[in-house]
Amino acid sequence: MTAYQPDALIRDDIAAYLAQHEAKSLLRFITCGSVDDGKSTLIGRLLYDSKQIFEDQLATLEADSRRVGTQGQNIDFALLVDGLAAEREQGITIDVAYRFFATGKRKFIVADTPGHEQYTRNMVTGASTADLAVILVDARKGVLTQTRRHSYLAHLIGIRNIVLAVNKMDLVGYDAQTFERIRLAYRAFASEIGITNFTAIPVSGLAGDNIANIRSAAMPWYRGPTLIEHLETVPVDADRDARGAFRLPVQWVNRPDLDFRGFAGTIAGGVVKPGDPVRIVPSGRTTSVARIVALGGDLEHAQAGQSVTLTLADEVDCSRGDMIAAADDPPEVADQFEATLVWMADEAMLPGRSYAFQLGTQAASATLRTPKYQVNVNTLEETAARTLELNAIGVVTLALDRPVVFAPYADSRELGGFILIDKATNATVAAGMIRFALRRAANVHRQHLDITREKRADLKNQRPAVVWFTGLSGAGKSTIANLVEKKLVRMNRHTFLLDGDNVRHGLNRDLGFTDADRVENIRRIGEVARLMTDAGLIVLTAFISPFRAERDMVRQMLAGGEFVEVHVDTTLAAAEARDVKGLYAKARSGKLANFTGIDSPYEAPEAPEIRIDTAAEDAEAAADRIVAWLLAREEG
Repeated sequence: MTAYQPDALIRDDIAAYLAQHEAKSLLRFITCGSVDDGKSTLIGRLLYDSKQIFEDQLATLEADSRRVGTQGQNIDFALLVDGLAAEREQGITIDVAYRFFATGKRKFIVADTPGHEQYTRNMVTGASTADLAVILVDARKGVLTQTRRHSYLAHLIGIRNIVLAVNKMDLVGYDAQTFERIRLAYRAFASEIGITNFTAIPVSGLAGDNIANIRSAAMPWYRGPTLIEHLETVPVDADRDARGAFRLPVQWVNRPDLDFRGFAGTIAGGVVKPGDPVRIVPSGRTTSVARIVALGGDLEHAQAGQSVTLTLADEVDCSRGDMIAAADDPPEVADQFEATLVWMADEAMLPGRSYAFQLGTQAASATLRTPKYQVNVNTLEETAARTLELNAIGVVTLALDRPVVFAPYADSRELGGFILIDKATNATVAAGMIRFALRRAANVHRQHLDITREKRADLKNQRPAVVWFTGLSGAGKSTIANLVEKKLVRMNRHTFLLDGDNVRHGLNRDLGFTDADRVENIRRIGEVARLMTDAGLIVLTAFISPFRAERDMVRQMLAGGEFVEVHVDTTLAAAEARDVKGLYAKARSGKLANFTGIDSPYEAPEAPEIRIDTAAEDAEAAADRIVAWLLAREEG
């Protein structure tokens, strides 16, 4: 077998070779499709036929093929990209594997993405930067569910160059009718999702048919390009972003000494030159570009894709997460959007829960509403959904806690693509694509009020607070909260008690006890409690509030120091023994679902302001301690 052969120009003139190599265009592409369609084998064969395997790599590949390969004594090309032990043991792809290679005409970065539905999220990661997708189909099986799913996702993410590689043609006798039947079936599906043009190529990754520059002698009926010929010549609009308006998301403020202050980042759109007028978004301040600083020295101009540091003519407030944009064509700013989500977490989406939102260098907190609909990738039907499960695709609305700079994803991947992160685990739970800003985001503004919350609190001669009682059902939250309120009222304090059962008779009567409804229940209570603190009240709330994330969400709604978490701590056995309402008995018998402590979790506070141990302290003593804590807070 033939290993890597260096270009003769490397030996004769290395500088000329590097200049030639630098001038080549770069194509990023992914391979995707269903399980065992031969994606890794195809890439391995592509690397081998392109003479991109070094002698030591080839020797290792031959040894690994004999030891763990699936092709007997022959080379198993899939082992070139399936590097994880679990991948080799099972003969599947799990993680995304990236490989660089080049031919005489173009440079390539290929991402081998997994075919299992379980790892669809990894496919989305690989596709997010790709210009082209090679969709593999096993000639024996035809178009499958994962073929449709990956095609839909590739188109959704913005990949417009699609190759349908009908693989394993050697196993169907290189039959032209089989290829044509699969091509027509895929064309029918592709037209439904908006893919108007694709290139179909019959290949055999294992045998090498129609992979490199030599057409397969076994398929004389095929007159089109080989895979590598198509990859070398497919047009890529590399200058598309450069033709747009100038955009630089600020990633880092570079201040190495007192005399230099620069703003570093990768240009997301347009072209910039020293002297160009620019606007800082979202603040709106205007100035001009003084210098464009790069590693090799100052530049006369820079365009989309380049990483640079700009210095500005004036001292303006600009930090990470802001954007430097063309002064006469600034980007949009909004805090509410409709977006398409690909859910990537094992735990289902919880409408109402606060997730961390990351769009480029911009960070915010996002609250999701119930999905407008979920897309069935097999039928393309838009179905009703209360949540999104792992690998589900749906359209949702989300509200942020602050405005961000954006563009619709169809116009800009950099300014329209975002991720959502679970605040408790820091795991990425979703990838999103902004469709548009909600019109109400631009039309609704905060009204200035002359009477401030501080004046209202001064009238009542008290500091507003939300005393949040949390604990298992039957722990004694309502009992203690009621005693605290009576003691505060006797001291002429202005209070209001929000009790979990009472609120569900009115404001939250439409909510059940699923995880999603519990999240929405607490979100609404948090908003009501915040308005009451604006009125200067001391608000007491008695709710199980089982999820730590939602209690933290309410804490973040309020001014610093106004959220007082009281953990009424009792054991499950003690709470169940009290069971005044008979709820535990119903839950144990299966008559009451989603009951906290039985078949729904309770996440105890990690650092509450006050902890009440009901085994060591009675309700009266607990109430006295809470009141004393609040009075000491007012004096402090």
